Formats: sequence, structure tokens, C-alpha cells
Amino acid sequence: MLHLITGGVRSGKSRYAHELALSLSPQPVYVATAKIWDEDFGERVKRHQQDRGPEWTNFEEQLQVSALPLEGRVAVIDCVTLWLTNFFVHYQQDIDATLKGLQQEIDLLRQKDATLIIVTNEIGMGVHADTVIGRKFTDLQGWANQYIARHAEKVVLMVSGIAVPIK
Repeated sequence: MLHLITGGVRSGKSRYAHELALSLSPQPVYVATAKIWDEDFGERVKRHQQDRGPEWTNFEEQLQVSALPLEGRVAVIDCVTLWLTNFFVHYQQDIDATLKGLQQEIDLLRQKDATLIIVTNEIGMGVHADTVIGRKFTDLQGWANQYIARHAEKVVLMVSGIAVPIK
């Protein structure tokens, strides 16, 4: 089963994903895809870590999430935007290679006997990015979200802390 939880910044995506995971398993898995780029982001990561209790098994993986032992588990993968950023840097901003790399990981994850709750961001709902690289990444994020949503059994859009079922 694949769930996609999407929405804007501070829309309640992670909270919703955590609650869903805990409703499905007493011992869920949390997969952090983030690379800590600066002090502010490090503080955000710490806040997320403090939100999870001892019942969680935690993994950190920046690219090959499919290599983690997720079989038979309920896993929150948080988040596609940071995961995609890692691919974008790894593939030196090559849009096609980045998208292909993420799609391959999603396909491998879908082959696992696991319940996956994937968190992503809707970054294209605001103003257009000021830079070429920003516009490229916004497009990339949209295509990645579409790919995952197409394969998800359930998609939820978070708006102001309210879950709006999409699929």
C-alpha cells in the first residue's frame, strides 16, 4: 500500500503521516531523507526527531531508500522534496537523470511488502521561482509528485492541518 501525503509548508503533512503510521502499526519506521545543509535546517530536523517517540525505528538515507529493511513494516518516508534535492545534487542538476533516479527508487519501493507513507511538498502552488535552477526544480518536484501519485492507492492533500482526500 502506498500513501502520498502532500501539501504546503507547515500544512500538517508530517503530523498526519505520523498519526497514520501509528494507527497502522505500534512500531512504525521513519525514513529521513534530509541532508542537513545549515544550522536552521538542523534545528528543524531536531524538532521532527523530538516529535517521534521510542516506538519508532529511525533510518537516515539520502538516496537509496529502497535498500532499507522495510519489508512487513509501516514506513513514513519524509520527504520527497529533500530526497529529490539529493538526487538533483548527485546528478549535477540533470533533470532527466534526477527524475529517473527517483522513479527507479519508487518502483523498487513498490515491490516491497510494506505500507509506505510518503510525504512531499506542493512547491509549485505559489509564485514562480526567481532563478532558472529554481524553476527547473519546481518542475521536477511536480513531475515527481505526479509519478508517485499515479502509483499511490491513497493521496491526501493537507491544507491548514486538515486532510483532504484526493484519491
